[in-house]
Amino acid sequence: MKRVKLKTKWWGSLFAVLLLLVSLALPVVAADGEEYVPAMFGSFWAVIPPLVAIILALITKEVYSSLFIGILIGGVFYSGASFEGTINHIFEGGIVSVLSDSYNVGIIVFLVVLGIMVAMMNKAGGSAAFGDWASKHIKSRVGVQLATVALGVLIFIDDYFNCLTVGSVMRPVTDKQNVSRAKLAYLIDATAAPVCIIAPISSWAAAVTGFVDGEDGFSLFIQAIPYNFYALLTIVMLITITLLKFDYGPMKLHEKNAMNGDLYTTPDRPYQTTDEVMPAGKGKVIDLVFPILLLIVACTIGMIYTGGFFSGANFVEAFSQSDASIGLVYGSFCAFVITIIFYAARRVLSFRESMNCVPDGFKAMVPAILILTLAWTLKAMTDSLGLKEFVEGAMAGTAAELMYFLPAVIFLVACLLAFASGTSWGTFGILIPIVLSVFEGVDHNMMVMGMAACMAGAVCGDHCSPISDTTIMASAGAQCNHVNHVSTQMPYAITVAAVSFITYIVAGFVKTPVIALPIGIVLMIGTLLVIRKKTKSE
Repeated sequence: MKRVKLKTKWWGSLFAVLLLLVSLALPVVAADGEEYVPAMFGSFWAVIPPLVAIILALITKEVYSSLFIGILIGGVFYSGASFEGTINHIFEGGIVSVLSDSYNVGIIVFLVVLGIMVAMMNKAGGSAAFGDWASKHIKSRVGVQLATVALGVLIFIDDYFNCLTVGSVMRPVTDKQNVSRAKLAYLIDATAAPVCIIAPISSWAAAVTGFVDGEDGFSLFIQAIPYNFYALLTIVMLITITLLKFDYGPMKLHEKNAMNGDLYTTPDRPYQTTDEVMPAGKGKVIDLVFPILLLIVACTIGMIYTGGFFSGANFVEAFSQSDASIGLVYGSFCAFVITIIFYAARRVLSFRESMNCVPDGFKAMVPAILILTLAWTLKAMTDSLGLKEFVEGAMAGTAAELMYFLPAVIFLVACLLAFASGTSWGTFGILIPIVLSVFEGVDHNMMVMGMAACMAGAVCGDHCSPISDTTIMASAGAQCNHVNHVSTQMPYAITVAAVSFITYIVAGFVKTPVIALPIGIVLMIGTLLVIRKKTKSE
């Protein structure tokens, strides 16, 4: 068995080396005095670096080196195999650049503050107390999974906030009911972006409306919700597989092992030591509930503040104009300070004990921060190679010829682009303007449907991608090995994507969600029943 694994890793490494050797033979085209444009700019080669990173991560089960190899290939492609140019682009144009971006820094600060608060909640005994309370009231694996889904749906403000908050609240409860960390990560991830993309008051709604020029972006977003089949069918799938009590693919093994006491399945357990065992009776449920509610309120206020709510904008306008990164930093830091005071007043944690949680919380988030940094750098490589321009060219040339099938085509293209780039919002920025230009003034209903297909496909690709920041956050929230989360979630996401694709074909002909959505729901449930029957027979 060890020889097989070793051989697989060697094949993955050999594949990367061969790609590098091929790239060394590629020429550089640049004119003196002009802005440098790589020879591969806007070509299919721009897709290769993220694809290599994704394939290697799935083969080797090692995400850090896989991401770095993808970054290295992107640097070589950009520089035309120049050693100095490759190094400069990887660090100056990549790692240093993404860590200098204010939005990215805000997300990292938010992660750290949230990690510290989770460490404080654990040390105060709030997490343990909530786990004890929940175990008395939620006495089944079905109940605890439905509770996780419900909490994920309720926290719709932002996907980052959703992943980490739901994870910190439900992890002690799911552990007691022997739900695997991989299953928890899936439940978190499936109620993060898919819920945010159909919530009018969310950072995702704000992002989408920001990419719409010449139209009422918020109104289009509202009209697109019934056509957002991937998000809606994901929720249908969550409820169905939970109530039917079955799993398939790699998740089946993880859940089987969890019921026998092994929540992780694989030897690599990067977060196992981050939870502290608390003295019984020290904390109360309020020591977890109060900080979480405080986080929700404070982050909401922080986001609408950055959108100008206190300068005259109404609530909806403030959300559509908000800066999610800065707003989450403001909100989480205010919640952090108030929580310190709250714990000190209740005498469950002294000020010194709260400060001792700072390094613990930071250390707990180091894996997520490292993966995020590498994923952002890989995106910078693909941007510099013209991935956006490649997709625009491919879409613009075929859009008018596939009118009835266009929603399904847009969905598929958005899936592939988001999967390769690891970003939903970047996919919105590329495809939404194309959709608007194709249908604006021609067919309003098809424009709404195309925009919905773009959003749904972006969320689907983001959901599947190992280099997606939301996927990484879900792994961190569940404290699950990242590759385990990706490999167990992918069959579920692909199932929903396949049904969504068929539903978009139906929608392209009937042009109404009143008919298309019920057909999609019936197909989703029917597909799961067939899979359940097949897995039981096996």
